[in-house]
Amino acid sequence: MHKYLLKRVLVLVPTLFGITLFSFIIINLAPGGPIEQKIQQLRFGAIMGGGGGGAGVHADSGSQNESGVSQEVVEALKKQYGFDKPMYVRFGIWLKNVATFNFGESFVYDRPVTEVIVSKLPVSLQFGVLSFILTYLICIPLGVMKAVRSGSKFDSASSFVLFVLYSIPPVMLGVLLMVFFAGGSYFNWFPAKGLVSEAYDTLSLGGKILDRAHHFALPLICYMINGFTTLTLLMKNSLLDEIKSDYVRTARAKGLSENVVIYRHALRNALIPIVTGMGGFLGLFLAGSMIIEQLFSLDGIGLLGFSAALARDYNVLMALIFISSLVALLGRLMSDLLYVVVDPRIDFD
Repeated sequence: MHKYLLKRVLVLVPTLFGITLFSFIIINLAPGGPIEQKIQQLRFGAIMGGGGGGAGVHADSGSQNESGVSQEVVEALKKQYGFDKPMYVRFGIWLKNVATFNFGESFVYDRPVTEVIVSKLPVSLQFGVLSFILTYLICIPLGVMKAVRSGSKFDSASSFVLFVLYSIPPVMLGVLLMVFFAGGSYFNWFPAKGLVSEAYDTLSLGGKILDRAHHFALPLICYMINGFTTLTLLMKNSLLDEIKSDYVRTARAKGLSENVVIYRHALRNALIPIVTGMGGFLGLFLAGSMIIEQLFSLDGIGLLGFSAALARDYNVLMALIFISSLVALLGRLMSDLLYVVVDPRIDFD
């Protein structure tokens, strides 16, 4: 097992390097970078100021480029954002800084990137953890029930409901929930925007918990809907495969009760495929959906990544790519370790 862990860690480093290198090249080659965005802001400011306040933009008119901004200003912007160096030098500097988890400053927020990400983290983390816990708490028992009662009316009816839910895109589901239950055209049972109410700070502890639950209900459903059907059916099919195995027939032949056969023998092996997804727990720290967050006015990681891409905030984008890639790779490693916990007979060596 120790040799396997060492191999995986050794493979993780070049994999992470390749991901960041490829992402860095693509991001930097994309048109409309931060310098172009800043030039547009300067030109817009000069136009709105009637041209009189645009001295910084129109100075040295003889050296202006096609954008109408002096070459001196362009060079100053390149130096400010670090674009006065070749791409490979900038990537080397970025790697050196990342070694100490220094991702530089955000071009949009004018704050360290780590502070920007940390400020958005609580929203995504809360929804990620809750959706993960609730999905597994519901889907595993439901999948077991469907397997035990396979072919029954309950199995058919629940499968129909699951497939209907699976066919609804989360954004469409969010719109429907808002129309029907958030004061759209029918009921006004839940708030449509935000995480807490305006009077949140004046509430008691119990009141704060209920207030958050009230605001979390609709977006949390949208977060869970994608993996709900898949996990339930995976649990059902995995348990059905184990029930048909020879060792289960042998256990029944020995006179063991059906509950002992299923829940003590078959279920343990059936949980092995389910464990694979549990490695994604680390990904909850960066869980986020741009569409859901924008729909329900949630200021989280998903919306931050979308905004950074639009504004060409390279440092924020690279930080999110690096951290999410690292988390995904560690999650895969955690899944392998969980395999051993569920079934000690598994040996990766």
